[in-house]
Order: sequence, then structure tokens, then C-alpha cells
Amino acid sequence: MRVIAGQAHGRRLKAPRGLTTRPTSARARQSIFSRLQVRLDFADIRVLDIFAGSGSLSCEALSRGAAHATMIDSSRAAGAAIAANLAALGLAARARIIGADVFRALDDLAAASSSFDLIFIDAPFKNDLSAQVLERIASHKLAAAGGWIVVGQSKRAAPAPEAPAGLERANIANLGDHRIAFYRRPDAAPSGS
Repeated sequence: MRVIAGQAHGRRLKAPRGLTTRPTSARARQSIFSRLQVRLDFADIRVLDIFAGSGSLSCEALSRGAAHATMIDSSRAAGAAIAANLAALGLAARARIIGADVFRALDDLAAASSSFDLIFIDAPFKNDLSAQVLERIASHKLAAAGGWIVVGQSKRAAPAPEAPAGLERANIANLGDHRIAFYRRPDAAPSGS
């Protein structure tokens, strides 16, 4: 597994040991970032990576110029792999790893008034919490105005979550075993006139 583009282009990433983490494939990452680059300027954005695993999605965003990435994963093995990847790529100063339950971590980020321009939700295929996490992100307004949320799921999972109040679903793409859904928080609330 390697970084696809940016300052760390071609550099290797480590995956956590064991079978509990499923790193996002190079093909899926390429598709995600190709679709995002026409919608989002990566320079100086803030990224939230939920169920971060190896941190490959955050490392890719940081390599492309993101200012900071916050990565959530309750697995110690994942946290160790993320820390090793960030150190090897020289990106540790621009990242934060949260080793906690995802819902508690999201509540804490909301309590700190955190806001993110790009959010990745890549829940385990066997325990797909995508809809619940997306709902929590929307209710806490963790996506900045104009921000994007990318949800990765198994193609065999339930349909991509409907957009919760405050978000809109932009499109859905199927790539091999993956379904990738893109959501956006509008720049501003529509006027009531």
C-alpha cells in the first residue's frame, strides 16, 4: 500500500496486524481523491478520518496539502500503525490520533466546537455503522459549511445512507466490492423567502 499523490507520493504505508482492519484499496483511494479534487482544494483543509485503520485516507489528504487530520480508531493496533505511518512520512506534526469509541470521540469533538472540511467514514464491513455515524456528524454539525463526507461501504451492505438533515447526498460510485457515497453540507442554509 502506497501514497498515491502529493509530497509523500509513492511512499509505503503499513497496515495494522491481524484481520480486523481492511485497508482502503489503492483503486478506491484513487477514485475517491479523483472525484474530490474537482470539488475541493486540499490546501489547508481539516480532515476527520473515522475508523481510520492504517490512516491511508488521512495520509493521502495530508500528502496533498491538508493542514491537519484527526484520526479515530478504537484499535490499539490501528493506532500504532497510524503513528508509524505518520512518523515515516514526516506528517505527525499535522495529525492527531484518537483511540476511543467513535461515538464518544465525535461527542468530544463536538463539545470542543471542532469542524472539518473533509470527513471519511470507512466502517468495518461486518459492523457497518455508517448511517449512525453520518447521523451523529450531521446532528453535531462536524462538517464545515461546504464540507464533504465520504462513506465507504461494502457493495453488499444495506443501501447507502440517506442524507440526514443538514446534508445532501451528491453521488454514489461502485468500485469492486466497495460502494463510495459522497455527501456535502451546503455552503449556507437556504433562505426562507
